[in-house]
Amino acid sequence: MPADHPATAPARSAAENEVVQLCSELIRFESVNTGDPATIGDGEARAARYLQDKLEEVGYETTYLEAAPGRGNVICRLAGADRSRGALLVHGHVDVVPANPAEWTVDPFSGAVQDGFVWGRGAVDMKGMVAMSVAVARQLKAEGVVPPRDIVFAFMSDEEAGSAYGAQWLVENHPQLFDGVTEAISEVGGFSVPLDDTRRAYLVAAAEKGVAWATLTADGTAGHGSMVHEDNAVTRVAEAVARLGRHEFPITRTATVDAFLARITELTGLEFPEDDLLGAVGKLGPVARMVNATLRNTANPTMLQAGYKANVIPSTAQATVDCRVLPGSQDTFREQIQEIVGDGITIDWTWLKPLEYPFEGSLVDAMSAALRAEDPDGHPVPYMLSGGTDNKAFDDLGIAGYGFSPMRLPADLDFSALFHGVDERVPVDSLMFGTRVLNRLLRAG
Repeated sequence: MPADHPATAPARSAAENEVVQLCSELIRFESVNTGDPATIGDGEARAARYLQDKLEEVGYETTYLEAAPGRGNVICRLAGADRSRGALLVHGHVDVVPANPAEWTVDPFSGAVQDGFVWGRGAVDMKGMVAMSVAVARQLKAEGVVPPRDIVFAFMSDEEAGSAYGAQWLVENHPQLFDGVTEAISEVGGFSVPLDDTRRAYLVAAAEKGVAWATLTADGTAGHGSMVHEDNAVTRVAEAVARLGRHEFPITRTATVDAFLARITELTGLEFPEDDLLGAVGKLGPVARMVNATLRNTANPTMLQAGYKANVIPSTAQATVDCRVLPGSQDTFREQIQEIVGDGITIDWTWLKPLEYPFEGSLVDAMSAALRAEDPDGHPVPYMLSGGTDNKAFDDLGIAGYGFSPMRLPADLDFSALFHGVDERVPVDSLMFGTRVLNRLLRAG
């Protein structure tokens, strides 16, 4: 070939050719999960039915189930060559958090494709990954690929509010759908962060903090707002919230965080001394926000509820606190919170356990190989997710779940800020990259 003749770009796969359209069309389903069943429509069901149609179109036999009207879940299985080997679960959720259109540059449910991005609520969390998974699933089935082991694909409702109508409900009521599954991949991991001008780390979630939503309740004596009043429930709960909101939990090192810091030191030479750990982590750039959240337990007040009239002192006041709990500290955390808020406050808990798995084994090796095949300057690094995913529900079935939604991202994109953020969007090139990585991973098993 003459030197001035342009090289022919590799032909795109069938999955690459449709992943952007799948992502855009999924975003157009307003599958908003407010957390209140009374205000949730049928968006999750319509999104799940859309995926069901896409899967059945290429020959999958699917199972569609609703935990309640409108709360759709769809599951299918691709048979592998070795049916005795542990199966791999590839899962995602179709629900999204609310979005205020007045704050956005584009309609958050338009699925607009512009400026090199797919825009809209759920583009990052997590309809982009769902689109990549379905695109690859469709290609594998259409081509008659028999992977080394069974692959189960599951797309579910209600992840954004605790999974009671999605993964947790399926685990409790239809565990047979996941027979033989030993490992899983889903959100939030496999995305790149720059190490320098040429190299990238790909953060793979090998652990998750626990989710502990605490409802604090203070009781008092009702009365007239004009009177001297020493038994005020609003005052009592406000003081408890202030104590908890100002409390700084101690730094606690976990195995996954230590593995992350050690790998970053190996790759960059940056050291993380005990006497200036936060300062050293701050040098990591935007990802420092995510890492800092995994160095300690946290408790952030998020909601207050009390009273019904300006001149009436109510008898009850409540506050909601979003607590995130490190692996290994869950046995003592509730007692610590009760001690901080003090007497006279009752606490009701919604509790989702922390997770932590070894960053080793055949699946980790396969994920690493698939990433390096598409980005030779990429380096898989384990990290802990400060939030929670449906992997918590599948852990009840003995399934080890990793955060692996592979995306090579622009170095200047503050990816973590897009989760639940205004102008949520995913780069088109990142969807293409992730589709290629997933295709390699699922074919290799």
